[in-house]
Amino acid sequence: MKIHEYQAKQIFAKYGIPLPQGEVASIPEEAKEIAAKISKPVMVKAQVHVGGRGKAGGIKKADDPNEAFEMASQILGMEIKGLTVKKVLVTECKDIASESYIGVIVDRNTKKPVIMVSAAGGIDIEEVAKETPEKIHKLEVNPLLGLQSFQARDLAYKLYSDTKIANQTYPVILKLYRAFCENDCSLAEINPFITTAEGEVWALDAKINIDDSGLARHREIEEMRDLDAEEQAEVEAREKGLSFVKLNGNIGCIVNGAGLAMATMDLVKRFGAEPANFLDIGGSSNPEKVVNAMNIILRDANVKAILFNIFGGITRCDDVANGIVYAVKQLNPQVPIVVRLTGTNEDKARKILEEVNLTATSSMEEVVKKAIELSGTSQMKMFER
Repeated sequence: MKIHEYQAKQIFAKYGIPLPQGEVASIPEEAKEIAAKISKPVMVKAQVHVGGRGKAGGIKKADDPNEAFEMASQILGMEIKGLTVKKVLVTECKDIASESYIGVIVDRNTKKPVIMVSAAGGIDIEEVAKETPEKIHKLEVNPLLGLQSFQARDLAYKLYSDTKIANQTYPVILKLYRAFCENDCSLAEINPFITTAEGEVWALDAKINIDDSGLARHREIEEMRDLDAEEQAEVEAREKGLSFVKLNGNIGCIVNGAGLAMATMDLVKRFGAEPANFLDIGGSSNPEKVVNAMNIILRDANVKAILFNIFGGITRCDDVANGIVYAVKQLNPQVPIVVRLTGTNEDKARKILEEVNLTATSSMEEVVKKAIELSGTSQMKMFER
């Protein structure tokens, strides 16, 4: 789950990370009041879940409250990469002497948190990694021991030769790592982390992504979710207990189990088409989940065929078949449906599907090829075994 910059800064503030004063506004009048309270030049920053806000005109400087009102009027309501700006962060402007990057991510290969620092801050770290990887310093952290002070000091001195600045920086690295761990983050970063001519350090920007699996432990963070910034189909699916991610293809996939769902999507791509979604109905045998899944997928105008791939273990094939029959009768889909059912009660399931003139196969390759053929959207690729 992504949260906005102002929300990430609220979390950072709890850990004592140095932040310029600022507040969020949803109307220009509020922006003016906040700027007056700060009594210094401010930055008015669009709050949307995408990068490139500055290039899109979503970050502007205001020298006084009236100008803050004007800048907020321009930014609020504008669209940045398809997202409408509904809030702005009005924050104290700082004179920048240098910009660095500090971030913590999870490395899926080593299964450890990795801290990355770079003196080339203020721009996309991905671009730095691609063009000048030698400018990025990484540290794998033993999750049992945690980040040690001497390790944080070493990272700080890779950023700054000035002892005064480095000694202000290493506690920030320790605090950022603590915030990352205690809030079940998949990403926590400061970009840019700046120094001023007076020798101060500040976190000018903040970004946090939360691991969805940890949200049950953080209800206060769950409440930060911006539903307007998410695909409405994904919001609805989550509310109905489905794991759903919208994609850009035309083969709608309904599968039980994340691993099987990924394998199904891979096979769709292997045979020359594109999946329209990832959708895992989970291990439940509740037919209503099937109805909800089909209802969500059918609202996607790009879908030209629906592919069911069910491996019956805990999930019973006959329950899924009942859900398919009910959904077909209720929703009257105008796209072809192909079904693969294998496992618990598959024979019973096949008989149930006959009620709506559907047949099921036990072959994964066969059902994927059939879905692509009936969709009429792609020339199927042939592969040697």
